[in-house]
Amino acid sequence: MPRSVHRLAGWQRATLYAAGSLLLVSGLIWLALHYSRAADALPSPLEPWLMKVHGLAAFAALFMFGALAASHVPQGWRLSHRWRWAHQRGSGLALCTLAALLALTSYLLYYFAPEGVRGALGWIHSGLGAAALPLLLVHRRSRTRK
Repeated sequence: MPRSVHRLAGWQRATLYAAGSLLLVSGLIWLALHYSRAADALPSPLEPWLMKVHGLAAFAALFMFGALAASHVPQGWRLSHRWRWAHQRGSGLALCTLAALLALTSYLLYYFAPEGVRGALGWIHSGLGAAALPLLLVHRRSRTRK
């Protein structure tokens, strides 16, 4: 199959997938460690390191979404009138919205969340993060459909 002009460059795809994988893994491990301990037990010494790795991967993901917003997204929007790419407009828009919500909830968690809403906001952020992988797979799958 010939390379599509709309397809991400190899370095973009690799960086985005590496950052996304690191985000997902560090977030899931942090959740498992944080919520598996007894209420009176001390936090795991890995928790702060996992959050540092998660934050670093988040910066990489934000950079990549900026790169996508500059080239991939506008080009995809223009091409989505064609039947071959029309299915990707919805999933692409959902991915952009999800990325924005993840950035917003992480910002709120880090800077503004009072203790009363921190837990609920954390679970919302975790749910949004967990939804990213299936949504990305839907977006990629729709590219390969005829």
